[in-house]
Amino acid sequence: MSAFKKIGQFFALSWRNVPSYILLLFVQTAVSGGQVIVNVVLPKFLVDELTGGCDPRRLLWFGGLIIGSNLFFSWFHLWMKRCMDVQNRYVSQRMEQLLGEKIMSLPYTRLEDPYYLDLKERAAFALVNQQAMAGMIRRLADMLQKGVTLFGLTVIMLTLSPALVAVLLVLVGSMLLLQMRLSVYQRKIHELILPVNRRYGYYVNLAFQDEVQKDIRLYDLSGMVGERIDWYNQDMTETFDRFRQRHGFFMGLYSVINDLQAAVSYAYVGLRVITDWFGSRIRLGSFTMYVSAAVQFSVGVTQLGESVVMLGQMLGYLDPFMELMNLPDEQEEGQEIFAGPVEQITFDKVDFTYPGSDKKVLEQVSFTVNRGEKISVVGLNGAGKTTLIKLMCRLYQPDGGRILVNGKDIRGYEFHSYMKELAAVFQDYRLFAFGIDENISSRGAGEDEERVKQIASQVGLKEKLEELPQGIHTLLGKAYDVEGTELSGGQEQKIAIARALYKNASLIILDEPTSALDPLAEAEIYEKFNDLAGGKTAFYISHRMSSSVFCDKVLVIDGGRVVDFDSHERLMQKEGLYKRMFEAQAENYAVSS
Repeated sequence: MSAFKKIGQFFALSWRNVPSYILLLFVQTAVSGGQVIVNVVLPKFLVDELTGGCDPRRLLWFGGLIIGSNLFFSWFHLWMKRCMDVQNRYVSQRMEQLLGEKIMSLPYTRLEDPYYLDLKERAAFALVNQQAMAGMIRRLADMLQKGVTLFGLTVIMLTLSPALVAVLLVLVGSMLLLQMRLSVYQRKIHELILPVNRRYGYYVNLAFQDEVQKDIRLYDLSGMVGERIDWYNQDMTETFDRFRQRHGFFMGLYSVINDLQAAVSYAYVGLRVITDWFGSRIRLGSFTMYVSAAVQFSVGVTQLGESVVMLGQMLGYLDPFMELMNLPDEQEEGQEIFAGPVEQITFDKVDFTYPGSDKKVLEQVSFTVNRGEKISVVGLNGAGKTTLIKLMCRLYQPDGGRILVNGKDIRGYEFHSYMKELAAVFQDYRLFAFGIDENISSRGAGEDEERVKQIASQVGLKEKLEELPQGIHTLLGKAYDVEGTELSGGQEQKIAIARALYKNASLIILDEPTSALDPLAEAEIYEKFNDLAGGKTAFYISHRMSSSVFCDKVLVIDGGRVVDFDSHERLMQKEGLYKRMFEAQAENYAVSS
């Protein structure tokens, strides 16, 4: 993508989200450019008057004009600083919000791919650590301001000596060349360090995660975690040491050239005052103007070049952000609104392989489920049960074959309308530091409170809620509220199941969410859930096969293939995998009892 196209996309994104910030930047830069011209030109007239006629009224007028304009500029810059401090924070937070929204809308498989995880890290680093979006906008505004200023200064300098302008441009060009090489090297360093930084951040963050502290203490993992942190920290330190050495060398040369151009400017203008070697002598007032113009010209050209270089650097930093933002959203893949309910689900020769792997997780999977049927999905570990469910939920997309709902490929349905008819509880479900009612309803507090209480009671939470001072409104966890509650694993699983029931979808899936419950409690939950599901279509996955008995059919998966699909009674009459698994589990329960 060309630099101009990227600038256009970034500018459009910023304008859509923070237009006031863009306008303030351009006003600020325009006024700043005017200040430079005023402070270069006005002192000439004051000095000429001091060394000439010394008219008190003219001296007072020029002096007052210089003082008044600079008072205005000082007030304006202070006012703009206050405004921009607020705007800069807002821009940073808004861009982070856009990044978060984008990540939540990406296809689920992207979030399990190391390439996209690194891409996300690099995009976040550019926004949060390097403030690249705000920096790019500032550089564009700076370029406009410096362009206007340099045009005026160039006109002034050309009246003195085109040769001086050419010499200054050569020296400034040398400085810019050094800065460009340093910028390219800096980008390479960041590209090397970001994947390491993601891994370093993972191990550092372990120290702040409550859920891992028991394992760290029980198995004395602190030493191993500390070693990983030290290793990655050492790697980053060595990389940055190399960068600092190169940076010091370049900046030393930069300072030498900068001092040289200042010396050339002062020497030339000074000689024009005291000699006529390079042209007619100039007055002291003109000396003041030309010296100031030469210095401001050198500074302006340098800063313009720096802005161009930094703009390229910011665009380079923002490449991952732009790549991420240009990825297609999940909901963009289908346009037809799914009106529901789910009448029929058909897997038609479905294949699936995880990104970066050559082994098929599912191969030629075919079956059909009709509305209201209860299906138990069983198989050995790694057979592909959860993958099958995630395909049904459009978290993954099949490599081959089709998944049809109501006779149409699910990828043709608009994402949100399709998801309204699905409710799933996975083994690795998550609850949030909201109220219990908010976790169940996935809405704000007080949303259909009576129905929330009814469903919470149906899944077995009534007694627990009666014990809590704030009842259904109690916050989960104590991280943000000392009056929050810490629930057991089984109680949390019941909330997750209640959330699925509250959604009132026509297709419900339980993917081993009851692993923290004992077999009797699990059987009770499944039976209650089956009753509450009523005429809805339901899929159950569990290592304990209690759900199979009351289901209409059992889908048996072995090695990614469907090896049986029939009722529990008929499968028990066959000498197949299902019967062996069921009898082995029944025997284990009999022995343990």
